[in-house]
Amino acid sequence: MAVILITDDEADITSALEIYLRAEGYQTEVARDGQTAVDRVVAGGIDLVLLDVMMPVMDGITALARIREVSNVPVILLTARAEDADKIMGLNVGADDYITKPFNPAELIARVRSQLRRYMTLGGNVSQGSVTTIGSISLDDDAKRVTVDGSEVALTPVEYNILRLLMQHPGHVYSSAEIYQQVWHEVPVGSRGAVAVHIRHLREKIEINPAEPRYLRVVWGQGYRMEDPTAGHARPGE
Repeated sequence: MAVILITDDEADITSALEIYLRAEGYQTEVARDGQTAVDRVVAGGIDLVLLDVMMPVMDGITALARIREVSNVPVILLTARAEDADKIMGLNVGADDYITKPFNPAELIARVRSQLRRYMTLGGNVSQGSVTTIGSISLDDDAKRVTVDGSEVALTPVEYNILRLLMQHPGHVYSSAEIYQQVWHEVPVGSRGAVAVHIRHLREKIEINPAEPRYLRVVWGQGYRMEDPTAGHARPGE
């Protein structure tokens, strides 16, 4: 069963989360500050991290950045703030999802299940996919591996699933809402900002110049599409 690391300095919250998660059959561990969480992820054996933003020693955003240096384990941010800016900040650093405190236990469990399902699928050995190549980018859906010019690129589960969707349907324009529905499998409320952040991260990893993308193109007012720059039909300025 999956091991979930709960990182929060409030004992009441960690105790409640342990009760909810253990009732679903998950194993849990607790870290009281960001540095301890980073150390525990580095040690291995963690399948998902619930990470509070406001903590002593090292705050959640800094801890998330450190975690992303060594691991693609799913991270769900817990925050008492409801402002979109805080949510976008977490996504910018590499969070897979977020939930605002006080949270609904059923919603939290659903988000945990969703992230674990994507993570386990990404790391599993069973797949119906094959190798898709567009230009210098190759996506091996059996091995869950992406290479650019022959060099492997480390993607988070969400980034991988967005790239796979777009690469499997080159030229097709997907709106932010459509991408969100197919990748997150949730109602696309506030989807535009979340999708845009992940697209930006993907561009930073697969494009030579993210400011002038050759592959992940935006169709203004409509959405995103995957193009093959060697096919001779990519249009500048998109």
